[in-house]
Amino acid sequence: MAAKSPPKGLRLEKLQPGHIPAILEIEKHANAAPWSERSFENELTHEHGVFLVAFIGADLVGYAGMWLVVDEAHITTVAVDPEFRRQGIARRLMVELLARAHDAGMLGATLEVRAGNEAAIGLYEALGFVRSAVRRRYYPDNKEDAVVMWLYDLERALP
Repeated sequence: MAAKSPPKGLRLEKLQPGHIPAILEIEKHANAAPWSERSFENELTHEHGVFLVAFIGADLVGYAGMWLVVDEAHITTVAVDPEFRRQGIARRLMVELLARAHDAGMLGATLEVRAGNEAAIGLYEALGFVRSAVRRRYYPDNKEDAVVMWLYDLERALP
């Protein structure tokens, strides 16, 4: 299946304090164990963090963040408003994070994803991530397992 192109007019911006209320609305619908407002506020000043928001027009439709640790990028969150899913927005956010990680000298990337989130796992695999481990009963809301995924060669994965 070919990658879907993001909607026309999609733009990415660095997280700002005024974005947090809209992020929290998406978070309620996108994450069964949602981050707190304080967690997002912490991303504003995270010394080794990169946090992006996606807009279509005036609507904040998604977000993604990562931490740069030694030589790896740890993807911390990716979410898209349910009304805007399956339009290439998560892919665009991920590609931008990975490009920024590469530009910062990172060699690889890692993330955890719910074992039952086949759509996300498919996206990550399409970007070159491979399943490398399982964290049993990782998620606090329902004790679902997390699949640990790695992108071992960041440079080769970029378009």
